[in-house]
Amino acid sequence: MAAGGGGAAPQRPYELVVLGASGFTGQFVVQEVARAAAGGELRGALRWAVAGRSREKLQAVLERAAERLGKAALGAEVGVLLCDVGDAASLAAVARQTRLVLNCVGPYRFFGEPVVEACVENGASCIDICGEPQFLEGMYLKYNEKAAEKGVYVIGSCGFDSIPADMGVLYTRDKLKGTLTAVESFLKVKSGPEGSCAHDGTWKSAVYGLADQDNLRKLRKKIGYAPVPVVGAKLKSRGLVFYNQEFKEYSMRFMGSDGSVVKRSQCYLHTELQETPVQYGAYVNIGGLGSVIKLMFAGILFLLLVKFSFGRKLLTKYPEFFSAGFFTKKGPTQKQMDGTSFTMTFFGEGYSEGQDPQYGKPDVKICTEVKGPEPGYVATPIAMVQAAVCLLEDAACLPKRGGVYSPGAAFSKTKLIDRLNKCGVEFSVISKPEL
Repeated sequence: MAAGGGGAAPQRPYELVVLGASGFTGQFVVQEVARAAAGGELRGALRWAVAGRSREKLQAVLERAAERLGKAALGAEVGVLLCDVGDAASLAAVARQTRLVLNCVGPYRFFGEPVVEACVENGASCIDICGEPQFLEGMYLKYNEKAAEKGVYVIGSCGFDSIPADMGVLYTRDKLKGTLTAVESFLKVKSGPEGSCAHDGTWKSAVYGLADQDNLRKLRKKIGYAPVPVVGAKLKSRGLVFYNQEFKEYSMRFMGSDGSVVKRSQCYLHTELQETPVQYGAYVNIGGLGSVIKLMFAGILFLLLVKFSFGRKLLTKYPEFFSAGFFTKKGPTQKQMDGTSFTMTFFGEGYSEGQDPQYGKPDVKICTEVKGPEPGYVATPIAMVQAAVCLLEDAACLPKRGGVYSPGAAFSKTKLIDRLNKCGVEFSVISKPEL
């Protein structure tokens, strides 16, 4: 079924609306949509719009996008819609006009649900770039059945959190000649002479997410996920911080949403499509011993403060101080973004063709890689927009039933990886399987 409720979709004036277009991340999503529309990545001209609270700010964002494309202005096919996430009627009016909403308004735990509700109720699909497991899984519990009834798709984590990880595991599985049973990924972010930083919106999401871990556990009990069997040798859990011989530096467990998103995808693929589930561990490379010590002190302080209301106020009011300058209210400069890139390396193991994963040790290994530009404001818009293109163009390859999905569950049969490769987020095999 096509995104946006089948037969009603063609009558809608827009195929895609960027909501929160004048926000820090939203402006870069607009630029990426404009690039995709101009680059002929869709069949026919894309009818799209930007939405937010201020017409002046939205017009300014469109002007900047045109300038980045080297155009005097974007065409008349780009609409400007006024709405506010606090105004249900305005959100419903936007949702009724489009097949798909790209929601850039965060933190999602505070502002995300009204958008999901408006989209589901009014027959529009919705994509977000959320890295907050409680929001993502809460939306599954509350709206999965209604979205299925409406034939629309609500797909979370379609940015750097967590498309590289989720699709990277599937890519690794597809490239192994045999049965992949376990994968570990290691993220490395490199910055240029200008350094790197992130906008404080991400920081706020982390603060409130860690403060609410108990409720996340309760939510998962309520959902009652079907247990996913361990196939093959059990993947050993590493310590919180450890020295990584492969990279000759220290690594630590990745605290983002990748692990939970991949687990949800694997649960869906096993339960619904009877595919062999893959165990997964997510880690990030952090450098030498000095980096470890600094990170430990910052982490202890963060965890102490995040438990208390007063501490959370301090953390969100002074992000630059408590993150040692990494999170700022202004976000990165263009030079910082231009000089930053990421590499995510996947080490997979499994069983060669003809071998039963239930017996013996893994006998085949593979190493793959996903690499791309600055994660938060270059790679994230690319991932989000290409996910949108898949939803609009590869509709026949989506799950037959609408619902609330993770990226791997929604896009495992689509051309998303091919589309990302063409846009600078590149998937490749580093070392071929060896017996």
